[in-house]
Amino acid sequence: MANDPIHQFQIHKIIPIENVGGLDLSFTNVSLFMVATVAIAAGFLYLTTANRGLVPSRMQSVSEMAYEFTASMLRDAAGTQGMRFFPFVFSIFMFVLVANLMGMFPYFFTVTSSIIVTFSLAILVIGTVIVYGFMKHGLKFLGLFVPEGVPGVLMPLVVMIEVISFFSRPVSLSVRLFANMLAGHITLKVFAGFVVSLSTLGALGIGGAILPLLMTIALTGLEFLVAFLQAYVFAVLTCMYINDALHPGH
Repeated sequence: MANDPIHQFQIHKIIPIENVGGLDLSFTNVSLFMVATVAIAAGFLYLTTANRGLVPSRMQSVSEMAYEFTASMLRDAAGTQGMRFFPFVFSIFMFVLVANLMGMFPYFFTVTSSIIVTFSLAILVIGTVIVYGFMKHGLKFLGLFVPEGVPGVLMPLVVMIEVISFFSRPVSLSVRLFANMLAGHITLKVFAGFVVSLSTLGALGIGGAILPLLMTIALTGLEFLVAFLQAYVFAVLTCMYINDALHPGH
């Protein structure tokens, strides 16, 4: 079981709360680590900025870098009008980043490797885009599906493609994050399992375990990079989708 690469993704009930109006509201390990993710992210930002000074400390600099990084990303994708969504984008970026990094610790659960979590985040993003788009532009928001300069004979086909593309966004957004975190952790666990298995075979096995050990170290470094990149990709796509809500015309 220790070398089972799938075991790390199993969901366990910590506080069973079943059959509440026909729903299972049990508090699980996923729930626990989501709460921990929010607490760590919020606690870090509060503690590093509560006594902020003109000359920032190292930890304050990290918080300010995260702030400026997200603000710059949002301005580049959606313009200055997009800054009204900064708290939303910053919260998503920090949640995904901290969740990804927490998953790198042994015996911790990677909540972004659960498709229901990533899909919920994606639905939240797309739902925000749709609601704000109609609130801001009314039926003109539907112009998002009608590109300019398309010949009339091709318009029905293009509109259908645009609609399918728009509603496939939650799927692609969620699956991209879920699949990368799932595949990375499985690969890392497989190579780590090789190290443990070969080490039990004596001197020859220990010698043979050197290569998978080096691969495990390299993959660990790569996974830390992927943890940041996937948070960045999720946030930058969120910014691009928000731009569609602000400027639905092509």
